[in-house]
Amino acid sequence: MRKDIHPNNYRDVVFKDMSNDEITITKSTVNTKETIELEGKEYPLYKVEISSSSHPFYTGKMKFVDSAGRVDRFNQRYKKK
Repeated sequence: MRKDIHPNNYRDVVFKDMSNDEITITKSTVNTKETIELEGKEYPLYKVEISSSSHPFYTGKMKFVDSAGRVDRFNQRYKKK
């Protein structure tokens, strides 16, 4: 194996699912700008839009998306005059 190709700045980071406020603490090297305090300790915070706790594949719940309404609004906004 090649030496010195893996980062060595692993630290505990909080990943927060913004759709359901699920929090996961794991080791990561991701760059963050925000912090959060949990259990009396301050952690770097990384916000994610979707995780296994909110993804329809894992939860079995499908979220209905009104794609026809979006298309109609787009066409009305950018229709030729």
